[in-house]
Amino acid sequence: MRDEADTEDAARERDGRTSGRPVPFGASVHDPNALEAGYTAGHRAYEIGGIIVSMTAATWLCVRVASCPRLSGWWVPLAMLVGILTADFVSGFVHWAFDTWGSVDTPVFGRLAIRTFRHHHVDQKAITRHDFIETNGHNFGLSTILGVTGLLTVQSETATMVGTFVGMSLIAGIFFVALTSQVHKWAHMDHPPAVVAFLQRTRLVLSPEHHSLHHSAPYNRNYCITVGWMNGPLRAVRFFETLERVITAVTGWVPREDDIGKDAALATVEEPVSPPDVAAEVKGPTLP
Repeated sequence: MRDEADTEDAARERDGRTSGRPVPFGASVHDPNALEAGYTAGHRAYEIGGIIVSMTAATWLCVRVASCPRLSGWWVPLAMLVGILTADFVSGFVHWAFDTWGSVDTPVFGRLAIRTFRHHHVDQKAITRHDFIETNGHNFGLSTILGVTGLLTVQSETATMVGTFVGMSLIAGIFFVALTSQVHKWAHMDHPPAVVAFLQRTRLVLSPEHHSLHHSAPYNRNYCITVGWMNGPLRAVRFFETLERVITAVTGWVPREDDIGKDAALATVEEPVSPPDVAAEVKGPTLP
């Protein structure tokens, strides 16, 4: 568990809570009960709103694309593939950003998103107890960005075949971005539905085995959690590692300091860089 990597400061903060002294919200990053208590009625209202807006934008875009020039042949599955890979990348980038930087006290994003990630890292099974809204509200809201992008760029009156392809790719991206947290939830379930287990075995969705690498020290890999196919390529080019080095060089921030503690985070930053074992981290669709 990541809470084993607590710093002395975090331990003192926990002592403060048990002794009855007031402790700021940000001191509770290793307390699953305190983090779970951060899920408020206001947060749930935001999630419900995100679902409504996302579904509205997606439906509107579907209607618009249906009026565009038709694609045929391999263009349709190719557009779907582009959407899936886009969703997988978006899931990885957002996951990396909120895992790596900030805290529950970060303005706007702290209570809105980072709290959820910190809670998951100290109680991985909590997500399996969440209902549909709590599980998926965030990602539905995130998918709205793709929906709005499609509505701004795809106009049925002037659309070309390229516009139709872009629109179909964005529709697929919306669907899989919105579905990402549900797929993530299935990866943590002891007994997922039989159909889901089949999809996991064939690597058509994120599998528990693949995702377990993310929850293993040093907690800095396999951020993509829709299908996981982008983890290997991103690891091969050291995409997130390079971003972290640039951000640290510019700001002095230590990646994952709030999540796993300063000492463990510094050890991760200072350890020698070794070639990534890409084959062990990603597999495409396979036969069961």
